[in-house]
Amino acid sequence: MADLGSALPTGSTGSAALSAEDRAGLVNALKDKLQHLAGQQSGFLDSLSPAVKNRVSALQEFQVDKMDRGKRKRSREEDEDATDAATQDTETELVGLPAPPPIKKGGEEVIFILEKAHLEVAKVGKTYQLLNCDDHRHFLRKHKQDLAIFRPDIVHQALLAILDSPLNKSGRVSAVYVQTQKKVLIQVNPHVRLPRTFKRFCGLMVQLLQKLSIRATNGPDKLLHVIKNPVTKYLPSEAHRIGLSYSAPKVVKLHDYVAASTDKIPLIFVVGAMAHGKIDVDYIDDFISISEYPLSAACCIGRICNAVEQKWKIL
Repeated sequence: MADLGSALPTGSTGSAALSAEDRAGLVNALKDKLQHLAGQQSGFLDSLSPAVKNRVSALQEFQVDKMDRGKRKRSREEDEDATDAATQDTETELVGLPAPPPIKKGGEEVIFILEKAHLEVAKVGKTYQLLNCDDHRHFLRKHKQDLAIFRPDIVHQALLAILDSPLNKSGRVSAVYVQTQKKVLIQVNPHVRLPRTFKRFCGLMVQLLQKLSIRATNGPDKLLHVIKNPVTKYLPSEAHRIGLSYSAPKVVKLHDYVAASTDKIPLIFVVGAMAHGKIDVDYIDDFISISEYPLSAACCIGRICNAVEQKWKIL
């Protein structure tokens, strides 16, 4: 360090006493010293035998790769922590909407059943979360799960399509059921107002699957309730049960099909709420397709509601 000492002005007692010229000289001296040390290290490596040099290079590459893996792991942990923090703030309070006046006409009643919904809760990080293919891809891959089937957003969209429809607001939807892949049966009160955002919907489903029921904040009614299987014991004994699937052998014009149905018995529509596949249940009376193209669950429900609203003149 003798060369650095020579760069200091004689009699200086601290950095405050250094002039601008002295400070510039000290910086240049430090740069020269660092370059000299770097050159010594390079020369040291060049002096090694090829076998030892290869070993040192391999160790350096291993260290860099280890540091990169650590950075990726910290990034994943930060993502999970952010998701945990967001999930902890999704405690949702449900409000029950006022019930519409009762319908005097008998038979003008619709029931919806969403089959094969994928609603699965797991502990991710420090909290329980509703698994989905976007937010939990690392977790699902780690547990060797198929990302494509974890689509709770399909259920969310389908329920909103039912509950927001004029058909429901007129009081004609008497019941809504959700049957999950794990054979958990959920009863949804048609008068519930579900969260609009998917994140809050996920928090709500975690609450439901842990507590088994959620009551309205403005009344005693259970708005969401896990009930015992099978779903058929909650259905009317006399009803027309219709299953919808793109793979059904019979393609119909839905408006004509609904118009030809009788008003004396309720209509029950069974729609798949999964990403792929078809519904396979034994309680369906008729199995139809309403389009030559695959449709989402929300799109199917929209068509159903529109056809029934036209039949019963609901604007």
